[in-house]
Amino acid sequence: MSFEPKQKVELDPPKDDIISIDYLSKCDGTNPDYPTYVAIKGTVFDVTGNKAYGPDGSYKVFAGKDASRALAQSSLKPEDCRPEWDDLSDEHKKVLNDWYTFFSKRYNVKGKVEGATNL
Repeated sequence: MSFEPKQKVELDPPKDDIISIDYLSKCDGTNPDYPTYVAIKGTVFDVTGNKAYGPDGSYKVFAGKDASRALAQSSLKPEDCRPEWDDLSDEHKKVLNDWYTFFSKRYNVKGKVEGATNL
């Protein structure tokens, strides 16, 4: 996986706002009044504008939730889109950290998920 975007992305300074699970769930790409967010390890990334996370996108399952476990396991199953990842293998944790790095170089950090402990 290449971590550097093909074209440099100018990102805003990361925010540390607390984002509730309820608000995050509304940011699933289906509501035009809300941005589209994906959380990884409790950090919320703004993926608005990337059609892959929209209602018809191939990664729509990740939008509006902390999808850490699914990303670590390279899974597109909705039941895997949850924040628990502590019990995963070292190999899966490395994959998760790679995804975190990938997102952090492309998308603005909007804050942390309320109650997230895996920070």
